Amino acid sequence: MKVITTNPAVLQPSVEDRGGPAQPLLIVDGLRKYFSLKPSLLSKSGVVRAVDGVRFTVAKGETVGIVGESGCGKSTTARLIMGLIDADEGELVLDGDPVGARNGLDWDVYRRQVQMVFQDSHASLNPRLSVEDTIAFGPISNGISRNVALSITHDLLNKVGLDASTFGRRFPHELSGGQRQRVNIARALAMNPKLLILDEAVSALDKSVEAQVLNLLMELKHSLRLTYLFISHDLNVVYYLCDRVLVMYLGEVVESGPVEELYRNPKHPYTSALLASMPTAQRNARRREAPLQGDPPNPINPPTGCRFHTRCAFAESVCASSRPMLSTPTAGTPDQDRHSVACHIHNPASGHSHAGSDRIVLWTSGHVNN
Repeated sequence: MKVITTNPAVLQPSVEDRGGPAQPLLIVDGLRKYFSLKPSLLSKSGVVRAVDGVRFTVAKGETVGIVGESGCGKSTTARLIMGLIDADEGELVLDGDPVGARNGLDWDVYRRQVQMVFQDSHASLNPRLSVEDTIAFGPISNGISRNVALSITHDLLNKVGLDASTFGRRFPHELSGGQRQRVNIARALAMNPKLLILDEAVSALDKSVEAQVLNLLMELKHSLRLTYLFISHDLNVVYYLCDRVLVMYLGEVVESGPVEELYRNPKHPYTSALLASMPTAQRNARRREAPLQGDPPNPINPPTGCRFHTRCAFAESVCASSRPMLSTPTAGTPDQDRHSVACHIHNPASGHSHAGSDRIVLWTSGHVNN
C-alpha cells in the first residue's frame, strides 16, 4: 500500500481510522508463546510458558500499563504484539482489522501503525548511522524522498526537544542516555504510528532525565493523538502516566483495571504485594518485612490451579486445584471503570467471594503516594 504525503513535514498514516472512537485500537486475544528447551547435561528438555493466553484491549487515546516481576512475560508480550517473534496462538486486531489474516491487515502495513521504543537506548541504535539518518530510514524505506524524509526528521527532532542543526549529524556515542532515548522516540514517531509500545523506556535514565522524558511523552500523546502501551517496573511512573493497568504473573494477566481504582483497591494478593513494595517517605506506610516471600515458580513447570498460590498467604485448597479466570465486569459498566481479577477470593462463582478480601485491603493500606 502506497503511503501518501500531503504535508512534507508529516508522514500520513497508511490506514485510516475507520472504526471511530468507540472501537478499540488494539485487541489482543489469546496470545500464547512457548519456548522449547533442548536437553543438556544440567537440564532436561521442556517448554517455557512465557506468555499463556493473554487477552486485553487498548482503547484509542489510552495509555495502558503492564507491570509485574522480571520474567512474568511483559517484554515477550510486547514483542509478540510487534511481530518481532511469532506467536504460537492468538490473534491481533488493529482498529477492526485482523492482523496477518487472509482478508485482514498485512504485517508491513500493521508495523507502520505500531512502533516500539526499547529499554536499551544505545543498543537499539545503529552506531554507524547519524541521528538524522536513523530517523529518516523508516520513511525513506517506505518510498518517501530523502528531502521529505529529512524534513520529517528535523520536525520530529524539534518535537522531542533536540535541535536538528546541533544533533542531526551526531552519532549515538556522542549523545547522553536521555538524548539517545529522545532519538528513539523520534524514530518511532517517524512513521506516524497509531500505537507506541514503550518497553522500560525510562528505566535506565536518571530521575531528572526520566521526568523530562515522561513529560515529553505526555505532550506528544496529546499533540499527536497517540495511544501508548507502557511496560515498566516503576509503579510510581505507571501511576503517573497510565490510564489503565494490567498485572502479569508467570505469563498470565491476573488483574486489570483503571489505574486509580486498582492502586487504591487491589483485589489480587499479588497486586497487593507489588503495591506494598513501592518505596515511600511516609512513616506510617513503611514496612519492615518483605510483602512477598519466595521466588516465582519455574515457568517450565508452573503450579496447577492459580499459579500464585504457592506464594499466597491467603491460598485455600481450591486455589491449587482450579485455575481462576479473569472476572467479567457487570454488564453496563463503562470501560474506563472496569476492574477484573483472576482470583478465587474475589470470584463469586467460586464461592469464595469474601474470604480474605478484608485482609488484602489491610495489607496494602497507605501504599499510594499522593
